[in-house]
Amino acid sequence: PSVPSLPQVLPLLGALGATGLLLEYEDTFPYTGPLELLQAPHAYSPAELRALLSRARAQGLDVVPLDAAVPWCGGCPRAPFPLQFVLKHREFAHLREVKALPNALNPHKEESLALVKAMIDQVMALHEDLQWFHIGCDEVYYLGEGEESKQWLQQQGNTPEKLCLSHIKAVATCLASSYPMVTPIVWDDMLRGMSEEALAESGVPQLVQPMIWDYEADISVEGKVQLIEKYRRCGFSKVWFASAFKGATGANQSLPPIGHHVRNQLQWLQVASRSPAGVLEGIALTGWQRYDHFSVLCELLPVAIPSLAMCLQALKNGGYSEKVKENVEKLLGMSDLEIDTFTSTSLGTFPGSSILTLVTQVSFYLKSSVDELLEKNRYVTGWFSPYHRKRRIIHPIMMHHFQPDAVSLLSQWNAVVQDLQAAMEQVFHRCAIEEWMEENVHPSLQKLQKVLDDLDEA
Repeated sequence: PSVPSLPQVLPLLGALGATGLLLEYEDTFPYTGPLELLQAPHAYSPAELRALLSRARAQGLDVVPLDAAVPWCGGCPRAPFPLQFVLKHREFAHLREVKALPNALNPHKEESLALVKAMIDQVMALHEDLQWFHIGCDEVYYLGEGEESKQWLQQQGNTPEKLCLSHIKAVATCLASSYPMVTPIVWDDMLRGMSEEALAESGVPQLVQPMIWDYEADISVEGKVQLIEKYRRCGFSKVWFASAFKGATGANQSLPPIGHHVRNQLQWLQVASRSPAGVLEGIALTGWQRYDHFSVLCELLPVAIPSLAMCLQALKNGGYSEKVKENVEKLLGMSDLEIDTFTSTSLGTFPGSSILTLVTQVSFYLKSSVDELLEKNRYVTGWFSPYHRKRRIIHPIMMHHFQPDAVSLLSQWNAVVQDLQAAMEQVFHRCAIEEWMEENVHPSLQKLQKVLDDLDEA
């Protein structure tokens, strides 16, 4: 999202019950010096970022940057890849764990830790009074598959567990030495399967707080309670939970299944109620924008604000009820918001609500309306089939049975898309709008336009 659009959302977040803002920057951070090449063309400027962070603090929101400083730990279709935006560049390709893959950082090179430290220092320089810093570390695929790691693992006593823990410790120690008042947070999934002995002996539990993530609607409450007990025995003093209000349900999902995400929060409430007093530091409601750096866009932020609102209010009120639903509708200015059938096109008053209305129209009706005309209209399938279109032949009478409908349909959708484009320009940079349109709009409109072009030629 563009900087001018974000402050509009901050007061709503506070009203809904949020107390913090977890910001995963990736290539939108204004890196400088040797790291400047990491910036996307639409990266925020330092002045823009300072203004945003100042507004967040003014709203009482604790800011937690997520810099993926343990980016050698890769990722998967269940959690974001943190360092692909760095290692995709030729200038940093020599730091890859596996030469052909931009997923994982080689933990054996001194330059790798120097890169991580430089990224941390630049992010810290733009943030004031931080209490936490999320350093990533999710799903170590390709761990130990680099040549230097293979040699290291051949030495007696060395294991993949130790390799991962030693890198986490190195980064956490680096952060602690320069910024002793800041506590590192890490994704917990690489820690879950480790032995209690390895965790306790590593010294990591005294340095970081694990963020336990699970985005399913039916997580194992008992399993999470046992996991928290394990972490406590190993020496972790605090834990975080991570749920999701968008993303996590489909790489190219356009609209969030609100019911799924609300049920996810309710499951986490059960885990919280069974956790030891004082162990839970907080819960982060993650809102994915991509499954990884190279995947398509999933649900846009404005489209997912009703889901975020329902999830935050469910957590704040200790559950979901009709009263919670009514309160969300009042805060969003929506007349009726269903959590299991997200087909409402009623306009709300929250920032970006017009984007939600128009995206809903496109998602539910664009492809189906075009397919209905081109694949189920008997005049198209019977008298203007691919055989006829290839040879540009059609009976003139038959043409009049569907050409007006096709022209009208194209005109209607072009009007909707123009409105959507205008609404999105208030929130997103051109490249994001272009990508979303090419993925979700252009295929159907181009198919319809092609039929009309073929008709003209015929």
